[in-house]
This record gives sequence, C-alpha cells and structure tokens, in this order.
Amino acid sequence: MTDGWPLYESRLKGKLHVISKRYTQRIERHNLRQHLARLGRKLLSFSKSVELHDKVIGHYLNIKHYQ
Repeated sequence: MTDGWPLYESRLKGKLHVISKRYTQRIERHNLRQHLARLGRKLLSFSKSVELHDKVIGHYLNIKHYQ
C-alpha cells in the first residue's frame, strides 16, 4: 500500500504495489505514540530517567513485534 511515489514502482513489483488511501487510517493509528502515553505529553507521564524510558519502549517493541 503506497501513496503513488514513482520510486515504489521500481521497488515493488506486480500485485504487491497498490496505490490507495483505503487503509491509511488503520495504518496511521498503529504507532508508538498512540500506544505509549509517555511519548505524548511530558508533564503527565514522561519517565523520570532516560534509562527507564528506553526500557519501557524496548519492552513495548518486544511485545508488539515478537508475539
């Protein structure tokens, strides 16, 4: 699923290349900021240390991508 950028035609062959906005909302709502509040407003839920922040993001990625 792409937006029609000409480079995609050379990289994606045949039926794999679909130019459409049909699934845009579904794709865009599945991002890290939507799932982790600590990446949104810093005042409400930001981690106290960078180390903890990195661990939480790492844990989230492990759960989401290695289920």
